[in-house]
Amino acid sequence: MPYYRVVGEVPRKRHVQFRRPDGGLYAEELMGEEGFSSDSSLLYHRHLPTAIVKAEAVTPTAETRLEPNVPLSPRHFRTQELRSAGDLVTGRMTLAANGDVRLSYATSDQPSELYRNSMGDECVYVQSGRARFESTYGVIEAGQGDYVVIPTGTIHRWVPEGQVNVLAIEATGHIRPPKRYLSQYGQFLEHAPYCERDLRAPAEPYTVEGEEVPVLVRTRGGLTRLVYRNHPFDVVGWDGYLYPYAFNIDDFEPIVKKTHAPPPVHQTFEGPGFVVCSFCPRPLDFHPDSVPIPYNHHNVDSDEFMFYVGGDYTARKGSGIDIGSVSLHPAGFTHGPQPGAVEAVIDAVARGVTTTSEMAVMVDTFRPLDLGQAALACEDPGYAWTWSR
Repeated sequence: MPYYRVVGEVPRKRHVQFRRPDGGLYAEELMGEEGFSSDSSLLYHRHLPTAIVKAEAVTPTAETRLEPNVPLSPRHFRTQELRSAGDLVTGRMTLAANGDVRLSYATSDQPSELYRNSMGDECVYVQSGRARFESTYGVIEAGQGDYVVIPTGTIHRWVPEGQVNVLAIEATGHIRPPKRYLSQYGQFLEHAPYCERDLRAPAEPYTVEGEEVPVLVRTRGGLTRLVYRNHPFDVVGWDGYLYPYAFNIDDFEPIVKKTHAPPPVHQTFEGPGFVVCSFCPRPLDFHPDSVPIPYNHHNVDSDEFMFYVGGDYTARKGSGIDIGSVSLHPAGFTHGPQPGAVEAVIDAVARGVTTTSEMAVMVDTFRPLDLGQAALACEDPGYAWTWSR
């Protein structure tokens, strides 16, 4: 994270004696990235965070088999048709993935067990509903439109309030704000489309009592369930730059220009081998001869995964795209507005329309995406031919 936070009780200096009311020592835990050469946080536990009493391998229940996008074609997946068979972690259904990122959809009203992803950061977008995100750092109340960014190794769980639908973006490294938005010291710059005030992080410690508590852990070798002697939610305070936080898509401030701007103006986060973009309601392009709709484009280096989450996506009207749809436009394929969409939006502007209501989350990957079984199960087989109608 680009700025320092302190939550709860911490001693005046790092790595000095910090005693409990009974005179014993709190146990330090340093969570650090890149071999402790990058961001870190220091957490103070009531009990030893190292004390495990059992470890067992876990057989995955979710289908993770992938297939290449062959024959190469644009795809449309209707996530509205998918139903999870688990919680917001174990019920994730893979839509697409490569060696850098896995994109999954989940819908559930069940609390998850305690979970730790030790493969990389996660960015979970809440499409609808509300959920309580609990972690060793504290609690975040998450709702519709929230991105929740979870650092690698954070023990956490999701507690939905009714039905919740999410898109899970699981990286093999770290997810951060784009470097071009930050000063050399980590402060958001004035030209950035969001800033520190828009980010919500745990504000106080969250402690839970318990003994022999299981935690599901994901590593590159698979799944393991570790049983901790004491509940890991026993932190009395922490400080540092590394912690989970939420950012709501409604707080993204679109960057506009006289004519249509390309996707980098929508970038929200970056990860290893991919970027995340937020398409939000914004003023239409205002050059007197502008065409305020995307031009036909061919991203020669990226696959474009677009999750439609709200509003009216004018450019694709008539293609079958709706809220909850995912389109996948692979590198090697030119795509753009539906036939007739350009003329329709120019006519709308002439009638006084000045804004667009579209909302979407886009993940551009720099290596090809393979297709998950969940995506193939809800695919619209006629989508690739909608430009020829």
